[in-house]
Amino acid sequence: MYQYTEFDRQFIRQRAAQHRDQLERNLAGTLSDDEFRPLRLQNGWYVQRYAPMLRVAVPYGEIASRQLRVLAQIAREYDQPTAEVYEKATSTQATWGTTHLPVGYGHFTTRQNVQFNWIPLVKSADVMDLLASVDMHGIQTSGNCIRNITTDELAGIAPDEIDDPRPYAEILRQWSTLHPEFAFLPRKFKIAITGAAEDRAAIYWHDVGLHLVRNAAGEVGFRVIVGGGMGRTPVIGTVIREFLPWNQIMNYLEAVVRVYNRWGRRDNAYKARIKILVKAEGQRYIDEVEAEFQAIVEHDGGQHTIPQAELERVRASFVPPSHAGQAIAATKTVADSIPAEQQKAYQRWLERNVVAHRNPALRAVTLSFKRPGQAPGDATAEQLDAAADLVDQFSGGEARVTHSQNLLLPWVHESDLPALWHAARALGLAQPNIGLLTDMIACPGGDFCALANARSIPIAEAITNRFQDIDEVYDIGDIDLHISGCMNSCGHHHSGHIGVLGVDKDGKEWYQVSLGGSDGAALGGAATPGKVVGPSFTAVEVPGVIEAVLETFAEQRQGSETFIACLHRVGFDTFKAAANSARLPQAEEATA
Repeated sequence: MYQYTEFDRQFIRQRAAQHRDQLERNLAGTLSDDEFRPLRLQNGWYVQRYAPMLRVAVPYGEIASRQLRVLAQIAREYDQPTAEVYEKATSTQATWGTTHLPVGYGHFTTRQNVQFNWIPLVKSADVMDLLASVDMHGIQTSGNCIRNITTDELAGIAPDEIDDPRPYAEILRQWSTLHPEFAFLPRKFKIAITGAAEDRAAIYWHDVGLHLVRNAAGEVGFRVIVGGGMGRTPVIGTVIREFLPWNQIMNYLEAVVRVYNRWGRRDNAYKARIKILVKAEGQRYIDEVEAEFQAIVEHDGGQHTIPQAELERVRASFVPPSHAGQAIAATKTVADSIPAEQQKAYQRWLERNVVAHRNPALRAVTLSFKRPGQAPGDATAEQLDAAADLVDQFSGGEARVTHSQNLLLPWVHESDLPALWHAARALGLAQPNIGLLTDMIACPGGDFCALANARSIPIAEAITNRFQDIDEVYDIGDIDLHISGCMNSCGHHHSGHIGVLGVDKDGKEWYQVSLGGSDGAALGGAATPGKVVGPSFTAVEVPGVIEAVLETFAEQRQGSETFIACLHRVGFDTFKAAANSARLPQAEEATA
């Protein structure tokens, strides 16, 4: 992991002190709520439906056990609403049939951050001090700026990797943090980077996607993709450079963002993302970026050209933990063996939750935070503490927050897999469902988010309850189910093989269902937005719609064919008809 310097730590501590001063002035009435709002947002403090929400940055997903323990402390001690706030929230939710809202949780997001939903704003400065004590913060997790840079959770350990993207991501993080020219862009701006052959970072769905490649001479550089995004207008990014020397990436991004900052729309929030500019201007945008890049290099001296020495300085932080290549447990116990009656469950866990490592002696292991009774990506204080213990014991103190809202241990010795399975299973974190139906992605939705049109969590729960038979889920095989509570697409519904989107109809919750989306990983081929099957469904219908689609898959499937491969072969219309056949009579009347 990148090791913070004393400058880094001083910067974060000063930022926390600034927030405390601003908060105290706001509470004293000398800094109005309107004046305080942009300041708190710059530190990741939102005000949501019922209470503040804090988004904590986890740059490119890397997190240490000591940081997990502080997140657990925050969940336990601070993610607790006042009785008045909680009573108001639950009484409002009761009209939707919700009787209990979870407190004391952290929530892993699709962009490798962690969120909390109930921290009282008066305690926000204490929380920022606590985060700063372990090199964490919420800077630029909100606002019209360059947000947290994400990457592949297997970065630096994947066998199919051209180069480790983490040092580049860290250099870009430092460049983009508080960049004076890009602090107030037309809209938020997201960058993803991968060094692997398989796109596990969904780079074509980002404002900028960066793919490490080698040219014919074997030199390392970037394929640069610009203008991807979800939201109201899903757009797949455009390749504007097939190869850019790695040391020019900051100069080139300076040009990309500068042109966007100059011409991006500021009169309409729905048309302010860079995807709209690139789609509207096409080659003209690309030409202007190239001209700006040349001016930066030739006239400004290419001030952001990355020296080899700087890359090596940063790269030196990204080394395997000291235990890598050696078994952690000095002695084996009976707990490390797998009884015959547990072999099937263990083998499934090996197949679904354990993947290959560039070091043949090691494995990467995913702890599943998807289980009945708990929203996808939610982690209790107890689970966060327990996960930290597993990270210390089995992964050298390092973990990764994944795009799919789980936690990955990147440095597990192969011989320690049985012991890890036993420990994770005892904690309820060893569900062998990674990449399967119940490993769904879901945003917090209307239960918490003020922007949501509908709830996501009850839909995820209903689908999970409908498909509790692990044998059935296992037989269905690889499938991506994504759920968003509104068009902002925090649940990435556009890229789901099956996508569910909450919409509002006359103040009531309805849900659109789409099929055939892909985030660009090998399973789904090229990045593709899903197609909507027709008019929206009621909440009670959604599990039946999913079931009808999967029954059609079972009927049409050839051999071990995946869902997305079957859909592509058979055609969208067959599955669309199956989805619409699941409408209930009263819903048909409502949508007529």
